[in-house]
Amino acid sequence: QVQLVESGGGLVQAGGSLRLSCAASGRTFSNYAMGWFRQAPGKEREFVAAISRGGGSTAYADSVKGRFTISRDNAKNTVYLQMNSLKPEDTAVYYCAAGKNRIAVLTTTPDVGSWGQGTQVTVSS
Repeated sequence: QVQLVESGGGLVQAGGSLRLSCAASGRTFSNYAMGWFRQAPGKEREFVAAISRGGGSTAYADSVKGRFTISRDNAKNTVYLQMNSLKPEDTAVYYCAAGKNRIAVLTTTPDVGSWGQGTQVTVSS
């Protein structure tokens, strides 16, 4: 079971940038498809971005395309989410996730095998 710890959240003005990091434990990080999800108060947890095991394929929610970039460094057991041009509607708790076995691109919650604890991102206007 992979352990995931997010960091990098905080308060930023609209139009600003943040980079989230997710550090994973274990010896087989490169075997997992990884993703980011977010949840705002009173709303369902929603998909944000995903990256395949080797980093060759990515996917994004329509709401963040062109603004967010997901990447991974398998040598460091870390996945990143670079968030640019932030909007108030991006305010949420952001969760790192690792896919179950054989998941190629992690875009839905049923495919998640492990969750991080979440990190708060607040975008002010």
